Amino acid sequence: MNARGEALESPAFGPRAATAQLALLGGFELRLYGKPVTLPHGAQRLISFLALRRRALMRLFVAGSLWTDATESQANSSLRSALWRARADAPVIDATSTHLSLAPWVEVDVAGSAALLKRLLDDATPPEAEEVLALSEAGDLLPDWYDDWLIVERERERQRRLHSLEAACLRLAGARRYAEAIEAGLAAVAVEPLRDSAHCAVIRAHLAEGNLVEASRQYVQFRDMLREHLGTVPSPQMHGLLRQAHATAG
Repeated sequence: MNARGEALESPAFGPRAATAQLALLGGFELRLYGKPVTLPHGAQRLISFLALRRRALMRLFVAGSLWTDATESQANSSLRSALWRARADAPVIDATSTHLSLAPWVEVDVAGSAALLKRLLDDATPPEAEEVLALSEAGDLLPDWYDDWLIVERERERQRRLHSLEAACLRLAGARRYAEAIEAGLAAVAVEPLRDSAHCAVIRAHLAEGNLVEASRQYVQFRDMLREHLGTVPSPQMHGLLRQAHATAG
């Protein structure tokens, strides 16, 4: 039964046996038993806050972090309301008298991207094509929200995505999967067009495939962009990479 006294259609015994997927990249979406759940914004904020920390948090800390402009009494009242609304429609929050946490059986897309980055950095095995596609198509973390507590989390996820795409580009190039490598590198460039390491990964993939002209074209495009927007030049590392490639070709 949920908080409204309605029976939950679970394939096993109780809500903990259910499958739930929480998407935060590109926007909030919660699915329970494969079906989307509609929640008020306050409940979405609470679930997202707990999902990004993935550990038990004190109620006072959660209330103060989510309702920064309210008094302690008002923040606690808002937390109780958001918690009731969330658990009424989606029992995905574990609650005690002092602490709150996201239920461990909820799959969160952000956790998946973190696991992929760790594997790419720790393992020489190149990623699967669908993993690169998921990284390339993933949106920003809750892009339409403007909460202060999201600023650091959003940048953390953005950096994780960039490093994952760059690592994927280099791993794929090493496996001679050049087209996929360049796709991954260009996806990183699309996320941050002025990022030196993203362009460098694309250039390395072109050079690994033997395409000096394509590598040079990528360098020139990046150089011109830096000059126009920042008044600076590519890194000595990138310049040296092209110079060495030209010297070898000559």
